[in-house]
Amino acid sequence: MKQGRTNTCNDLRLSNVGETVTLAGFFENLRQVSKNLGFAVLRDFYGTTQIVIETEEMMEQFTSINKESTVSVTGVVRERTSKNPALPTGEIEVVPSSMEVLGKNIHNELPFEINRSKEEDENNRLKHRYLDLRNPNVRDKIVLRSKVVSAIRQGMVDHDFLEITTPILTCSSPEGARDYLVPARNHPGKFYALPQAPQQFKQLLMASGFDKYFQIAPCFRDEDARADRSPGEFYQLDLEMAFATQDDVFEVCEDVLPPIFAKYGVYENASKPPFVRIPFKEAMEKYGSDKPDLRIDLELQDATELLGDIGFGPFEGQNIQAVVFSGFEGSRKVIDKLCADVQMQANNPVYWFRYGEDKELVGGISKFLQEKNDTIIEALGLTPGSFVGLAAGEKLVAQKTAGVLRKMLGNQFPGHMNPDQYAFCWIVDFPMYEMGEESGQLEFSHNPFSMPQGGMQDLLEKDPLDIYAYQYDLVCNGVELSSGAIRNHDPEIMVKAFEIVGMGEEDVKAKFPAMYHAFTFGAPPHGGIAPGIDRIVMLIAGEENIREVIAFPMNKNAQDVMMGAPAEVDQKQLDDVHISIVKKEE
Repeated sequence: MKQGRTNTCNDLRLSNVGETVTLAGFFENLRQVSKNLGFAVLRDFYGTTQIVIETEEMMEQFTSINKESTVSVTGVVRERTSKNPALPTGEIEVVPSSMEVLGKNIHNELPFEINRSKEEDENNRLKHRYLDLRNPNVRDKIVLRSKVVSAIRQGMVDHDFLEITTPILTCSSPEGARDYLVPARNHPGKFYALPQAPQQFKQLLMASGFDKYFQIAPCFRDEDARADRSPGEFYQLDLEMAFATQDDVFEVCEDVLPPIFAKYGVYENASKPPFVRIPFKEAMEKYGSDKPDLRIDLELQDATELLGDIGFGPFEGQNIQAVVFSGFEGSRKVIDKLCADVQMQANNPVYWFRYGEDKELVGGISKFLQEKNDTIIEALGLTPGSFVGLAAGEKLVAQKTAGVLRKMLGNQFPGHMNPDQYAFCWIVDFPMYEMGEESGQLEFSHNPFSMPQGGMQDLLEKDPLDIYAYQYDLVCNGVELSSGAIRNHDPEIMVKAFEIVGMGEEDVKAKFPAMYHAFTFGAPPHGGIAPGIDRIVMLIAGEENIREVIAFPMNKNAQDVMMGAPAEVDQKQLDDVHISIVKKEE
């Protein structure tokens, strides 16, 4: 007997008929036929079992409690006359001789029906997450997550990686998002920061002589939620290797991850290693995204020369990108909504026309195209029934807008998407620097600790915007699973790399003292990557919302509505950490 029961609610079969058993679980439902006949369902973590009530006394016990109370039932197993082949226990039932209430549900009404909780408003689900998780369809995603994490951990150990935990209370580091700050009680005016990633610590481990490190690392970033990003905190498979090249890092990921996707994934097909490698520049030119969904066979076409002189104002002096969708059957109303959705997401308009069955260019901006009718048809490879979407602007803006259009066309309309697969690729050769969209200043485009391709020579001789870095992303089905890089382990190159974005040697020493000084003692070349656990499980489970694979996620506003976080604290707690709250004047 385990935990006061002889069996779970998924154990019993015909071979158990005649046995006296004790089950325990949640009282899920009761179908009452008469005052002395009814059929109850008992559910535990493992499954369900039908309980047949055949006495008035037992019926009174069941009808006196609310659904979802926890009970223990002892009785005899017998064969069901009306079997349910959909259930593992569908050939048997238990006739109870006794029932004990273990935990009483005092609420006459539940916030939602347990088995239909996924249809409920998300905030209500999260507020009552302990009930939501009783739904087997919700619970199974968390079970899947546990199995995937276990398999990842075993895969890393099999590749001779050591699991090492790194600090949670550390110092602020520029990882591209806002830090969560923790006031230091014994050091007034100073703060710890929760790590956005264990970046510096894992590089310091390489400088310390460790060869292969990994951990399932918690990371904390104060950023907004998205469908594929949880606000506040997330977990990643953080790994680093000494004396490693880019190929070495790729080989580990391609060995560890595909078998896990093959074993647990909802799709039957997956890319076989080695995964295709696509330079960042090529990815933007072909797909308008540095995380392309390769299940979609559409590609961008540069139509700047073709359409720049047609007399259409928004195209004049702009880069123009086209996406051609053959066999498009959407109505004008559908097209208008598609264009509005792209503009909302990309913050840039989309234009369009069609190549009709009568072999004429029609709709949208077609009146500007008539003089170049045949040239356009030939240049874009149009066939009758083709839809052409167009984006204009600075080159990167036009590409990104067309990339959003490409993804929406592939996802929403049949013909150019093969959904039943995991399509992996590596995006490589990222630019080391970029012009910040908000600041207008030169910034690191990816990871500031990356080694520039060409080393010091490129930093000294090239235009910063022409310098590439040993940086790479692992992408699957349009989702960025991971970012990584071969690291900058040379303090002189590090100082020069930061100098280019306006930080001097003293700034580097002040912001990254441990890493800088460790590297001055001779650090090995090293590199790593950090695939996101939450995103991996989301893809494996076939879910579109990352919160479905996290046991206790925050909502879109970074609130834990179940626990009531964030919350106010009392004045003594604030005084202890030397903080005063200053409210903005209205």
